[in-house]
Amino acid sequence: MTVANAELDGKVAIVTGAGQGVGRGIAAALAAAGSRVVLVGRTLAKVEAVQREIADHGGEALAIGADVAVNEDIDRCVAATLEAYGTVDILVNNAITQPLGPLLEVSDAGFEAGYLSGPMATFRFMRACHPYLVGGGSIVNVGSGVALRPSTAGFGCYAAVKEAIRSLTRAAACEWGPAGIRANVIMPLSMSPAMEGFFAAMPEMAAEMLGQIPLGRMGDSQQDIGGAVVFLCSDAAAYITGITLPVDGGQDYVR
Repeated sequence: MTVANAELDGKVAIVTGAGQGVGRGIAAALAAAGSRVVLVGRTLAKVEAVQREIADHGGEALAIGADVAVNEDIDRCVAATLEAYGTVDILVNNAITQPLGPLLEVSDAGFEAGYLSGPMATFRFMRACHPYLVGGGSIVNVGSGVALRPSTAGFGCYAAVKEAIRSLTRAAACEWGPAGIRANVIMPLSMSPAMEGFFAAMPEMAAEMLGQIPLGRMGDSQQDIGGAVVFLCSDAAAYITGITLPVDGGQDYVR
């Protein structure tokens, strides 16, 4: 997590769901590249812990406890970012409540929670940050490769909200490109607290999944997933927008 270069020196990034897993890794990678990072999460203690980790390695971060499914919380996050740093250069929409299970078992409330925390929160955050992203800002939204697979049994509602995020991202890339705003999607696969629990509870299924990854390993949330986000937000990707980038060791293929 040590600040090792100035690839994104002075940039201001908002990362939702930054308290653990993929969000934590992305936040750490952005901080290591020189960004000042606003860490958003429902559990304040978790994002405060990440804030301390970033500070211990020479980075700068602001922790905000907020529920991205609540519009007022989104407005509060953006206002706090502007008060602390004056602008927003990078927006990473990662947080989501996962509506998992067969279609006949997912409740209306469960599906709605996925929708509000996923595509609706993504839309609201992008809209709120738009004025500050004009002229060179970058949006990275987090999708999922599950929607690309031949069978999405048990993941239909989750795939639906993640695909909605991809559609919104493509629209933002097309509509806001003339204003200098780039918008892309990543589809990550990495170790996280939830994935660690899966590996421990179902080692045979976990081994089968690993066997389907051409590179033969799970990604690292900071080095692999966060590294891809740093690239997409850097000048090296200045001519890249509207794409979906699988960061999953080759597991899925975007057609």
